[in-house]
Amino acid sequence: MNWHPTIAALGGLCLALSTAPLTSVATAAPPDTLRAAHVSAHSAAGGALANPPGTPAGACPTATGYGPPLPASSVTAPRIQGGFSFLEGPVWVADGGYLLMSDMAAGTGPYNVQPSTIRRFTPPATFDTFIANAGSNGLALSADAQQVVAATHDQRSVSAYRLSDRARSTVAANYQGRAFNSPNDVAVRSDGVVYFTDPNFQRGNRADQMGGRTSVFRVSGGQVSLVDDRLRQPNGIALSPDGTALYVGAYSENKIYKYAVQPDGSTGARSVFVNYIGGPDGATIDCAGNVYWASGSDSLVHVYSPAGNQLGTIRAGTSGTTNVAFGGTDRQTLYVTSGPRNDSGLYSVRLNVPGYPY
Repeated sequence: MNWHPTIAALGGLCLALSTAPLTSVATAAPPDTLRAAHVSAHSAAGGALANPPGTPAGACPTATGYGPPLPASSVTAPRIQGGFSFLEGPVWVADGGYLLMSDMAAGTGPYNVQPSTIRRFTPPATFDTFIANAGSNGLALSADAQQVVAATHDQRSVSAYRLSDRARSTVAANYQGRAFNSPNDVAVRSDGVVYFTDPNFQRGNRADQMGGRTSVFRVSGGQVSLVDDRLRQPNGIALSPDGTALYVGAYSENKIYKYAVQPDGSTGARSVFVNYIGGPDGATIDCAGNVYWASGSDSLVHVYSPAGNQLGTIRAGTSGTTNVAFGGTDRQTLYVTSGPRNDSGLYSVRLNVPGYPY
């Protein structure tokens, strides 16, 4: 199913930020400077939207009652193919009928930065290189489904790659003139507002310009705003179907946090959604609002109801489960990236409820 929004995308996500830096790029801001912008109320261009947008139009059926999402409380996802370096960030592209994912190699060069290639899987069994030297980790689709939005640690940025010709543009280059650590995962709202996490996992030996903080950011109307700088190693990120809740996994805290999202995209109160065991990595959400979170330590995908009750688990491999995404023609196939370095693989399982493509 194609999903094309009725709300305009964020300038096509083909923009470079023009925000005047508040400090020198070489100078790390004091912690209080970063904290002052927490839960800012920056409005999207044109003012607040009448209703909070969530999933892109057509991504979820309307007026549908959903039952249990899993066929059993414990489900196993068979492997499609292994032997990759380290897979992450799967995203389904409905128009082409394929799945994209980042494949990250070991760090290299004087700064020990991990090279990354975007691989393409076309069911049932074809794999090829979609973008070489992409520098990416987490992936999502732009609101108009014409670009893949990528957390790109190679340039410590968030980028967009046009699907038609793979041309690269910048979505978020820095925050107040300071380089991000290593953007890790992204979520895109139906009006084009982008949310992303910024731990330091892929920063390598490059200088810390964030004053020791690892944070969550928002991009709206070309401006980067701070959502939260109090998390220890924020990792996976996802939006609820109605767009009123933002979920973020704090990897080093074993917690999943939930933020109230305002119609203009700004965020309000934060609460603990789940006290998680296993290091929350990548995430996705189905059309009923159930939350799927990949765990690196126990190789499981943990499934939670919108109220935070655990509904069951999905096992993919024996180690290193990193991320999840729904796909297939009816989006009821859950794709899982999992496995040890240099034998990372793609897994899949059919579920009862359709979900978001990332």
